[in-house]
Amino acid sequence: MIHAAEDPALVPELLVTDTAKSIEFWCGLCGFRINYQRAHEGFAYISRGTAHVMLDQRGVGRDWITAPLERPFGRGINLQVTVPNLEPIIVSLREAGYPLFMAPETKWYRVSDVEEAGVQQFLVADPDGYLVRFQAPIDRRPFTGDVHAT
Repeated sequence: MIHAAEDPALVPELLVTDTAKSIEFWCGLCGFRINYQRAHEGFAYISRGTAHVMLDQRGVGRDWITAPLERPFGRGINLQVTVPNLEPIIVSLREAGYPLFMAPETKWYRVSDVEEAGVQQFLVADPDGYLVRFQAPIDRRPFTGDVHAT
């Protein structure tokens, strides 16, 4: 169960077509755990560390749909999940034959006028097409002023 000190200020709720299939992806392949579930409502609250997501099955219980839903769901958004190490997730997805949306890469992002943060990251789409960007921090370095440096 979640304790008040662990409650994040923002928790996305993803409308999904099949909660069981989504749980298999998020928990079975990507290392999340079920905090609690209301199976009769097609609902699950899952987390991995401080990353929290709610899964809500479309057509079961109450849906908040603002426009017609078309696959892939969640267009224009990717959910960044920080993890200590990408390898266990990549191995799990590879062993399941699950395709990556973007192969693993190392990327440096400018975080101030004088510093960059480095991450290793990859993207994968969940069963409904929501993009999940797993990233592991690697280091920080001085920003050289060259916006083309990698």
